[in-house]
Amino acid sequence: MIILDGGLGHQLRAVGAPFRQPEWSALALMEAPQFVREVHDQFIAAGADVITTNSYAIVPFHIGEDRFEAQAGELLVLAAKLASDAADAVSHKVYVAASVPPMFGSYQPDQFEVQGARRMMQQFRRHLAPVADIFIGETLSSVEEATTYLEVFADCAADLWLSVSLADADYEPDRPKLRSGEPLSELLLSIEGMRFDALLFNCSQPEVMADAIKAGRAELDAFTTQHGAAPPMIGVYGNAFPLMDDKYEGANANIHQLREDITPENYLHFARHWAEIGADIIGGCCGVSPDHISLLAKALKDPPPINAPEFG
Repeated sequence: MIILDGGLGHQLRAVGAPFRQPEWSALALMEAPQFVREVHDQFIAAGADVITTNSYAIVPFHIGEDRFEAQAGELLVLAAKLASDAADAVSHKVYVAASVPPMFGSYQPDQFEVQGARRMMQQFRRHLAPVADIFIGETLSSVEEATTYLEVFADCAADLWLSVSLADADYEPDRPKLRSGEPLSELLLSIEGMRFDALLFNCSQPEVMADAIKAGRAELDAFTTQHGAAPPMIGVYGNAFPLMDDKYEGANANIHQLREDITPENYLHFARHWAEIGADIIGGCCGVSPDHISLLAKALKDPPPINAPEFG
């Protein structure tokens, strides 16, 4: 089992970093980057095998068009360095996943525009590639967002992980959908034949993840068996947000409260089930803390076999 880190944004707030909307986690990069390093160190100490660059909010949606044009490059380089330095500071191998967020805001697939997204994604690729063991497109909410990301990063040297966000406000059992309303089955058909090393589900409520894992595992296993290739890994990292229903004001409208019932113990209960039904990678998204990750690592991480091959 590969253990990811948890939610950087809320953990930055928890340790006292500068934090507000609309800048979200980018504000700490701008004003107090030492807090970003502190949070990376916390997740590594908790047992994360993979830490994620604090690059999720370095988009115009959060920092504005002018600031993006003027500062995106230097902020991405700083985010890369902070994660790389934290990974290099420990004696065991910790992998760096370069976060590529939704270019036009979380949960807003209707705002997606291909050419603008490709231009911005190229900046992420250029500035994060020097440290990336993995590129991970996170919280992508439509088929078009996902396929555009895979096209831009198709020939990158790092491993390529695709992580999509699932609809949870209108969740229908056994019929997982992206936040765009498109069925997960449509995404799976659309990415068949494209390069990706792992398919993950993130930033949705834990309750909706199992059906997506089952559907993804079955489809990817069937496709790769037909073509004689090893199947991509399946991963999941849920959030601790309340339900994003029709009263939801938007991803950067305010700082959302967290569910009190997503304790480390309760989150582990979900994670054990995800592992049983085929997840290879488990971590946490918004509101999932180092305490959650520590419990996951102790319960789910197998001791590495002698001479185990590395990924990345």
